[in-house]
Amino acid sequence: MKVAVSLPTPLFEQAEESAAQLGLNRSQLYARALEEFLRGQGADPVTTRLDALAEEMNGDSGAVAGRRLVESGAWEW
Repeated sequence: MKVAVSLPTPLFEQAEESAAQLGLNRSQLYARALEEFLRGQGADPVTTRLDALAEEMNGDSGAVAGRRLVESGAWEW
């Protein structure tokens, strides 16, 4: 599928250089970059754990459960 996007000139130039160094065409480089970005968008482990603790603590939100943990001393920075 063809897609048109706008990029700042310096970013475009860096992408062109990277593609050439890697032996990729522009489409391959952008597809790889987008795949890597999307893979990195998975659930944050801290948020996931706070959400699980929130369910254990009467269904509070993750933020409320996190605050309770810090205030109780069960979670120290």
